[in-house]
Amino acid sequence: MNRITQDIIFKQSVVEYSLKYGVTEAAKRYKQHRKTIYRWREKYDGTRQSLKNKSRRPNSHPNQHTEKKIKMIKKYKAQNPDVGLVVLWIKLIKNGYTRRITSLYRVMQRLGIYIKTPSKKKTYEPKTYQQMSHPGERRQIDVKYVPRKCMTNELKDQEEKYYQYTAIDEYTRQRVLWASKEHSTYASTQFFEVIIKKFKYKIECVQTDNGFEFTNRLNAQKAKEKTMFEKKLQELGIEHKLIRPRMPRHNGKVERSHRKDQERFYYKRIFVSFEDFKEKLRHWSREYNNFPMKPLGWKSPNEKYKEYEAMWS
Repeated sequence: MNRITQDIIFKQSVVEYSLKYGVTEAAKRYKQHRKTIYRWREKYDGTRQSLKNKSRRPNSHPNQHTEKKIKMIKKYKAQNPDVGLVVLWIKLIKNGYTRRITSLYRVMQRLGIYIKTPSKKKTYEPKTYQQMSHPGERRQIDVKYVPRKCMTNELKDQEEKYYQYTAIDEYTRQRVLWASKEHSTYASTQFFEVIIKKFKYKIECVQTDNGFEFTNRLNAQKAKEKTMFEKKLQELGIEHKLIRPRMPRHNGKVERSHRKDQERFYYKRIFVSFEDFKEKLRHWSREYNNFPMKPLGWKSPNEKYKEYEAMWS
């Protein structure tokens, strides 16, 4: 028998004794205050259920979502069925919504609009990761193959292949994106020259995977021979850090950003030419760098960059 049931039985015994012998005698026998017994007697209707403690939770909260806000949430979710929680929150904020993202998440769960399904994957507990202290301390670089479904049939017939080169600053999460038709160490070197022109601060370290476009590390015949990309970094006095083979999570920031590219950019784009791809990628790069992120305290990469500049100006 649980404690709640025992409490109810005790209350019932006290009340029934008081009805038979009086409140004063019941108070002495059961060592309860007279006011308490009177309160129980007022609630008692002959059933144990009437002696249960009632919830003190208010029927409404002064800060709860109004009907107007709920209608706005439903409207924007209906208009943007494929967007995630963060993107929806940003759209709402731009249109007068003032609540935090956690509040939006809770109300959407309650309404059944957004339900997070539990992951079946084994949880991975990462090791403590080195936190960067300033822009340029380390940049992760990777290449993403542009999905074939994003190309017109004409481009597919021509066997065109497009690549997205990505560099992300670990401190600000600012990215530089570059469109290429080539996947090679030459293209990687060209991309790095673009990064240098666009990035104000000195780059101290570059981190990449072991792809042939970056290194010959896994090429048995050329392992000791430096690629054009490696020679460029050496010439500029920049450290080149290679992650462990087959461990893409060690380049996690750029890998996660590529997943966001897939979810928010590539899933609904069709490119009619390489120039079209370049232009759309340029717009997406600007949008990404102005998008608030949780790891940055809901600041955008550009805001984080400006915050650092203001701190040292």
